[in-house]
Amino acid sequence: MADEKVKGPASYFPSIEKTYGRPIADWQALVRVAYPAKHMELVALLKTEHGMGHGHANAVVAFTLAQDGLK
Repeated sequence: MADEKVKGPASYFPSIEKTYGRPIADWQALVRVAYPAKHMELVALLKTEHGMGHGHANAVVAFTLAQDGLK
């Protein structure tokens, strides 16, 4: 079985971890603490309070909401 390329929001995770120095689980925990905020409110939180770029913040939020069955 050949290695399959990771697609979707998870494809950003290695770059997010390298750029911001924290594991994805940490970012997901920050998102979950802010529930029941809306998607873009969560993106704004990561951007303004933690300096994350829009694409990276959106990927973390989208993945976390989908994982938790909220999207």
